[in-house]
Amino acid sequence: MPFPARRALALAAALALSAPLAQAASPLKPCRVDGIATELQCGSLQRPLDPARPDGPKIEVNYLVVPALARNKQPDAVLLLAGGPGQSATLLASRVLPRLSRLNNRRDLVFIDQRGTGKSAPLQCPDDSKLPVTEQLDPAAQLRRIEACRADLEKLPYGDLRFFTTTIAMQDLDAVREQLGVPQWNLVGASYGTRAALEYLRLFPTKVRRTVIDGVAPPDMVLPASFSTDGQAALDRLLDAHAKTHPTLRADWQALLASLPRQVTVQQPLTGVPERFTVDRQLLLQAVRAPLYQPALAAALPAAIQAAARDGNFAGLFGLTTAFGNSPAMRLAMGMHYSVVCAEDLPRLAGATDAPGTDFRTTSAEQYAAVCKTWPRGNVDPAFYQVPPAPSPVLLFSGGADPATPPRHGERIAKALGQAQPARVQHVVVPEAGHGVMAVGCVRDLIFRFIDARDDAAALPQDAACATRIPRPVAFQPIQASPLTPPEAAK
Repeated sequence: MPFPARRALALAAALALSAPLAQAASPLKPCRVDGIATELQCGSLQRPLDPARPDGPKIEVNYLVVPALARNKQPDAVLLLAGGPGQSATLLASRVLPRLSRLNNRRDLVFIDQRGTGKSAPLQCPDDSKLPVTEQLDPAAQLRRIEACRADLEKLPYGDLRFFTTTIAMQDLDAVREQLGVPQWNLVGASYGTRAALEYLRLFPTKVRRTVIDGVAPPDMVLPASFSTDGQAALDRLLDAHAKTHPTLRADWQALLASLPRQVTVQQPLTGVPERFTVDRQLLLQAVRAPLYQPALAAALPAAIQAAARDGNFAGLFGLTTAFGNSPAMRLAMGMHYSVVCAEDLPRLAGATDAPGTDFRTTSAEQYAAVCKTWPRGNVDPAFYQVPPAPSPVLLFSGGADPATPPRHGERIAKALGQAQPARVQHVVVPEAGHGVMAVGCVRDLIFRFIDARDDAAALPQDAACATRIPRPVAFQPIQASPLTPPEAAK
């Protein structure tokens, strides 16, 4: 046999023998996910619950990979960091995939369930969306349910709630990166996912190629205090924005507040069962706050506020608050949520400088303080609250009408990230957008161009004029049915 032929035969035999080994070594297996038609790849990785005890209890971190469509794909995958804290990244995949579809042509998309969410040692509390409205929103009833949930979670094999902080979770994510053999990520974080992205960037600066953070929730924001300040600003902005179409709206709002407490009858939006309960100031503000996250929902608030103030009809208000975040993908693993907030935010509450909102006051702070009084708290390194200069390009987005992460937070973080090299950072404000702007207009194209740019010099700045000119949705006007004309009169 000629030498080239023998060499080819030997090479073919070697490949045949090595193929099963390579396949067995792969961490990924074919899988299907609701809402996505194509076959995907799923994987998992065992991690110590307590990083200081590698031989102690383990958890399994689960993740999903949407393979790039092109064969000559780029090595820098895109990693989505979910919000909350408490959202499952894999459950969000079907909602987010259309926004990242252009990037998926040549890059894998990776969705990792952060520890405490999805299938990664979940810290779920029972779903209360079908409970009576008064039970859902009543603070005392909420606290009782949370306390019962905490007691149940602590019985789990991974129930030491101190080990679900952002810092530990980012160590998990880097371990997944290593398992997948990804040299660098492109991070895309939304809401709490922006805090996670900033922490990953701080811990692993050389492992990040580009970063997109949408709705900036920085580590130093002291969530329960900022809730009141930012919620009030968004409510005031809404009342002013619709002053021309609803000239008495602010007066109606004040009259509604002054009329409380009052007894109302409302149909439970999901079950349709009529309920009679007392609406107090706290209950009303919880009902108003949720729709402010989405301008399309907030556009119905003027009519709902006026119906409640003038006619005592609260169906619109409580229908709107139930409509927000009712899908499984939007629900939070509340055990993980409190593990993060109680460890990272509550210890700084006493020193918070945010002025409470005139209407919202200190309600959120008091609620979180009550929960965190008994919730186990993990250790947080003081360096966690510092944002070092950006080691690579960062594109920030803020919605001007956002009640949770408005531009003031993005401005502060953009300044910190750009203190060494301002050209590495761009902060885009979409004035009339709410919480998260990734799905607004042309923003997905901006993100694509930013990540797909061949070099850092071409990545920024991006021309964002197409996004900044998007108007606020006009106020919803209820359709008034005309009375039927009697047949005799029609003649």
